Amino acid sequence: MEVSVKENEFEVLSISEVSSSSSTSFSKSQPVFARFGLDSGAPELRFGQESQSGADIVIDLRASQLFRLGSAESLCISEVFEDNKETGYSRGISIQFKNEEESRAFHCAFEQWKTEMVVQGSPLPNGTVSTSTSKFDEKIEASSAKMYFHYYGQLLHQQNMLQDFVRTGTYYAAVIENRADFLGRVVVDVGAGSGILSLFAAQAGAKHVYAIEASEMAEYAKKLIAGNPSLNERITVIKGKVEEVELPVKADILISEPMGTLLVNERMLESYVIARDRFLVPNGKMFPAVGRIHMAPFSDEYLYMEIANKAIFWQQQSYFGVDLTPLQRSAYEGYFSQPVVDAFDPRLLVAPAISHVINFTSIKEEDLYEIEIPLKFACSVSTRIHGLACWFDVLFNGSTVPRWLTTAPGAPTTHWYQLRCVLSQPLYVMPGQELTGHFRLVAHKAQSYTIYLTLSATVGDMLQTSSGKLDLKEPYYRMSQPQAYSSTQEPNQLLQTQDVPTQSWVEDGSVPVQQPSPNHGAELHSL
Repeated sequence: MEVSVKENEFEVLSISEVSSSSSTSFSKSQPVFARFGLDSGAPELRFGQESQSGADIVIDLRASQLFRLGSAESLCISEVFEDNKETGYSRGISIQFKNEEESRAFHCAFEQWKTEMVVQGSPLPNGTVSTSTSKFDEKIEASSAKMYFHYYGQLLHQQNMLQDFVRTGTYYAAVIENRADFLGRVVVDVGAGSGILSLFAAQAGAKHVYAIEASEMAEYAKKLIAGNPSLNERITVIKGKVEEVELPVKADILISEPMGTLLVNERMLESYVIARDRFLVPNGKMFPAVGRIHMAPFSDEYLYMEIANKAIFWQQQSYFGVDLTPLQRSAYEGYFSQPVVDAFDPRLLVAPAISHVINFTSIKEEDLYEIEIPLKFACSVSTRIHGLACWFDVLFNGSTVPRWLTTAPGAPTTHWYQLRCVLSQPLYVMPGQELTGHFRLVAHKAQSYTIYLTLSATVGDMLQTSSGKLDLKEPYYRMSQPQAYSSTQEPNQLLQTQDVPTQSWVEDGSVPVQQPSPNHGAELHSL
């Protein structure tokens, strides 16, 4: 469907004043136009029946708010101050659009002009919002998106990420050590947050950086960047989603921190891929360029009993005279549906890890909707398998110094920690026994994934199989540091954590996938 919009002008079905000291009427026989501009030197919205000229209603966007009344109807409230008067009145204007798509486009333009389109009284030419329907809005529940952007709009959370020295230090090193990739180049920072990565790119000599951030953190990013005068003239902050923003030029480099728990949580990788397709020049660089999810079976009696014991409460047959046992099974299953996020001792792993590679430079967005990984392990000890441990790493494939950021157990802990999927029914294995199964991730509209895990092992003539369904959106944040384990688990101490890649090159063969160096942590601390 084509939207009736020309640059910053919209044709609407009708408008009417709902609260005003005076009234204005429009002829029903002529079209009504709404036009954004700076005719008075300030961002304003003009309503009239002549395109590009004349206006019967003019409102100041700086003192206005826009509310949705329906799919194709909105209400604009503006504070009006008359000459020589300190107090004013509120003016309400009801706007009727032709359809929901035009309503959405108008709302995007309203917010863009109000918050982003003016710098020192002039239009900001470095970023506008597309009038097309947002792919993000089609995939993600509005309630989830609201909470997501609220969360990342808080300085408290941004501080938590900035203080993750492994994360921030690795990004800084990856950028500064690869100045040749950034010098004189156009960079797009996807999901810029506080703007720290944009500042790193500018430090490395970027010609211009477009920092795209959809949350209210964009305002803080502006303040932070403005407070760095040697860099701020080369950075433009654009408040909006990458699915909606339009840029005046293509980017030579994308930089982003799109990783969530288990790499894919929050589904920002999809936005990163969309930004690649929309903004990046052919053969442009991505920082990071490759991600890997690593998986290995683990044995942890302490964790298993901790989770199982949570449901003991529901075994009471007379809790204030009430029998709770009808809910005991549901509670038990509910606790095991939560992936565990914490830092664990790598000696709990009972087989070498396998890896699933995601090449951000070539993967299609749709390929991230469902990810299926076949599992096959050779167990090294006789033990009970309690589930699957997972972590990830990403590669900054710089021209000068390729660098990995890892969240592996045993490496310096990051704010991502590691993740474990605990099965409600453990499996018994013997040394050298093969463990097989499937690990399946299915995206859902709450910006996360449902995890389907199946593990099987054969003991003699008996096949053991255990399955679990977990919601990555609802983890159990255990967050404990690795515990001191008793001598009963000493056999596992002989097993060294290692990555066993399923392939030595990324899917298209263009980027070599190397293992993080053994002294990876030492390299970070030397920054």
